[in-house]
Amino acid sequence: MSKTKNRLTRILSMLPWVIANPGATVQEVCDRFGYSRRALIEDLNLVFVCGLPGYGPGDLMVAYVDEDEVIVDMADYFSRALRLSASEALALLAAAETLIATDQAPPALQSAVDKLTAALGIPSDETLAIEIEGESGLVTMLRDAAREGRVIDLTYTSLNKGETTQRLVEPWSVFTTMGNWYLSGFCRSAGAERVFRVDRIRSAIPTEEQFIPNPEPPPPVLRYTPSEDDVRATIRLEPRAAWVADYYPVDIVSTDPFVIRFSASDPSVVARLLVRLGHDAVLLQGAEIAAATASLRRRVLSRYGVTISE
Repeated sequence: MSKTKNRLTRILSMLPWVIANPGATVQEVCDRFGYSRRALIEDLNLVFVCGLPGYGPGDLMVAYVDEDEVIVDMADYFSRALRLSASEALALLAAAETLIATDQAPPALQSAVDKLTAALGIPSDETLAIEIEGESGLVTMLRDAAREGRVIDLTYTSLNKGETTQRLVEPWSVFTTMGNWYLSGFCRSAGAERVFRVDRIRSAIPTEEQFIPNPEPPPPVLRYTPSEDDVRATIRLEPRAAWVADYYPVDIVSTDPFVIRFSASDPSVVARLLVRLGHDAVLLQGAEIAAATASLRRRVLSRYGVTISE
């Protein structure tokens, strides 16, 4: 039922947009609504046999791909976009306000928030309180230092190597993603841009030294550079798990089926992800990761008194 509901929601979201944007290409629709080309054509074929009672040729909708253009016709009753429920609108507003608070939001987002707030009937002088797990006085201090252009004396423990080092950092911005807070800036010790996870910062002391803040600092990039010693896995993902490609530094091998290549310094990183995804992910290649995943599954099940026979 959940899969059917998700498919219906996507169709009902896609149709009004295609109707409002005649000439839309297959790639544009796929990018906007998270389709593969095959899934889009399957949904258009489904729409093609839907219509008003009578179900004659003049009662059915027209939906197909002409060369590279998506055509939807005789479907005016789907021309209006889906309306958000109150809870959906509040969730969207909360997410938008959270992004604005990180100083990483595009200018147009504030205008969209103003319109959504007005549509919800929230007085403009009232405050919507958004609490993000992990936000603390440290986050506020780092953001203030970035705004004032004050160099920070940072003691930091790296996530990969577990090494604790002391650094002088020119903070650029503080942002949140994937449930964690990050500081981006120029690390004088490394002589290059760096991104630090806030929960790995052991101490941060603003110094008296100042620098001239860049009015338009480069957007922070969370990147992982594979090394020769990394373990590598080739994984096939079901559509429900396609989000992995957006949240992890992976190489996309193919989109239909959706196959990725994942590199990590430790096989347990990939093993935890595979256990979490369950049947939505299939490991195609990576013997070391297969062993780590099997071991992790045994440990998890043993906590519940379940034993897997070899």
